[in-house]
Amino acid sequence: MTVNAAALLAVPDDKVGPGILGFVIVVALGVALYLLIRSMNKQIARIEAPSEEDLKQAEWERRRQEESGRRPSNGDGGSQTG
Repeated sequence: MTVNAAALLAVPDDKVGPGILGFVIVVALGVALYLLIRSMNKQIARIEAPSEEDLKQAEWERRRQEESGRRPSNGDGGSQTG
């Protein structure tokens, strides 16, 4: 009596699952996702974005400089008497 190898390896269609390879792939994707998120958080922490208060202060200083550039520097308030 000869037993066919294909008959021994045959699995019914209703009992087929992802197996160990599917599990390994899912775990590898999970580890890769964890490492990518950790790296992204480090990169975001390194960004030195100005705060809202710093932006307002810079805008105020810029406007003050523009206004002082328009005003005459002799201190007479812009009146020119001749």
